[in-house]
Amino acid sequence: MSDPRKWARLAVALGILLLLPAAVTLPSVAGPPRAGLSGPLNILLAGIDPRGTHTRPLSDTIIVAHIPADRRGVYLFSLPRDLVVWIPPFAKNGVTGRYAKINAAMALGSETGPDRYDPGQGWELLATTVGQVTGIKRFDAGAVINFGGFKRMVQTLGGVEMTVDQDVVSEHLKPDGTRRDLLPGCRIGGKCLRPYTGPQKIYPKSTAAVRLRPWEALDFVRQRYGLPRSDYDRQRHQRQFLRAVARQITDPAQLLKVMATVGDDLTFKDGGHDLTDWLVALKDVDTTAVVTVTLPGGPVLEHGKYLGERFGAGVTSFFAAVKRDRVAAYLLDHPTLVDPVVKTRRPSSRPVTRG
Repeated sequence: MSDPRKWARLAVALGILLLLPAAVTLPSVAGPPRAGLSGPLNILLAGIDPRGTHTRPLSDTIIVAHIPADRRGVYLFSLPRDLVVWIPPFAKNGVTGRYAKINAAMALGSETGPDRYDPGQGWELLATTVGQVTGIKRFDAGAVINFGGFKRMVQTLGGVEMTVDQDVVSEHLKPDGTRRDLLPGCRIGGKCLRPYTGPQKIYPKSTAAVRLRPWEALDFVRQRYGLPRSDYDRQRHQRQFLRAVARQITDPAQLLKVMATVGDDLTFKDGGHDLTDWLVALKDVDTTAVVTVTLPGGPVLEHGKYLGERFGAGVTSFFAAVKRDRVAAYLLDHPTLVDPVVKTRRPSSRPVTRG
């Protein structure tokens, strides 16, 4: 039977913390998985920045976790938040179909009334939209976590140790973690694309893992300005963060503590299956084999104006491999899509301090 510590690492690596509240009872789970959870599994994860149920959420992070039928590992790939797509009509709240950036799907689907928003409902329209892009007809499960839950999770872990693979300069925060000053005439959410000025927090490239404090971890995975590949570098850093967190969850008790801390800041979509279904279906997953994938893409420009992102050549064939559960074989033939594993020396206990 699987080591319960692997369950904890898998749960956090996928962002679906609520899958395993009874991980300590794993040895009692037996029998074949039910038909609904046999074969390959696809899980849709979203990170949002709401400030309560009265604020429309945008999905700044969109990650798909693909678990093959043979359970030999987990594959993580991202969709750019600015990917221009067709967002279909949504009967639950009467939203009409439109072309827009994909992160708007969460916002449009979440509306439940005047100034009332439900991220769980927003996930449904996001899942349909992502499904149209990828060809994944139905996601087996999903999760939505907001920035507050993210920071509390990292706080509970005592920070996160990860290697910084390139210099990253914060657009949002000063070296002490406070918000940068606003340019005259600018306000957050206004027409200024980059409204901040003054000193900036810096995350220098490292060869050893550094410990990021909660505010540093959240700030680090949000950055795209100034990076050579902009949002594609940010997506890679988000997937690296998931792997780093997974390594730090060492036992079920620690996982339960993290879950209790996150609380209502995480919404879980179980796909209509109970805990036992998931425990049985995932008990043989190799949690040490988490492979992260960067899909090619680039900007959509019109007369020099940035309109969003689009995928590049080859993405359609990758999605076809996901549908056919042939991702491992596809990546063997297309190794440049696989994110390099950053080799590190012994982790440092000091937080990132340069700024």
